[in-house]
Amino acid sequence: MLTRREQTVYDFIREFIITHDYGPLLSEIAIGIGIQSKGTAHRYVQTLAKKGLIQLHPGRHRGITIKNDSKNIATLPLLGRIAAGLPIEAIPDQNNVNLSEFFMGPDRYILKVQGDSMIEAGILDGDMVVIEQCHRATDGEIVVALIDNNEATLKYVHNNRDGSITLKPANRSMTPMIYNATRVLIQGVVVGQLRSYR
Repeated sequence: MLTRREQTVYDFIREFIITHDYGPLLSEIAIGIGIQSKGTAHRYVQTLAKKGLIQLHPGRHRGITIKNDSKNIATLPLLGRIAAGLPIEAIPDQNNVNLSEFFMGPDRYILKVQGDSMIEAGILDGDMVVIEQCHRATDGEIVVALIDNNEATLKYVHNNRDGSITLKPANRSMTPMIYNATRVLIQGVVVGQLRSYR
């Protein structure tokens, strides 16, 4: 059970995430619910996390997400295979694909892509990418990298022999960026992708 004030905070966080595709800052929560104290907003956020309604991701910028309701498991019917080369016989199956098992995990979240720096990897402007939170990545993986604790970007990562890190776009018209390793924080690795055509 939530108090009326806790419900107000939860509703604000939920609507903010739906509208902006990312979590609010404590200062934005305070303004949104009509208070001045970030400390009070912090207490409400901690309470909602303890009650299992939101999830906090320490060390992640805007690290508040709505916790998934395991009672609402989404599935779609798996009707068979489709050829992307030569045609094959269409024989329908009767299985279901559990989308929550396919994409979800305890350290996963979704980001909406803006821009065309990864188009040659098949990641287009407006796509949703599923990120698995981690702080290390293998060369060649597509990562969410936070630069100077300020700007986040989606790029291929390469750890160079001199200790620097190259963040490489999948777009030949763009130049790879090389940073001192102390300037780059890996926040996650791309493990899936979503795109709607309608």
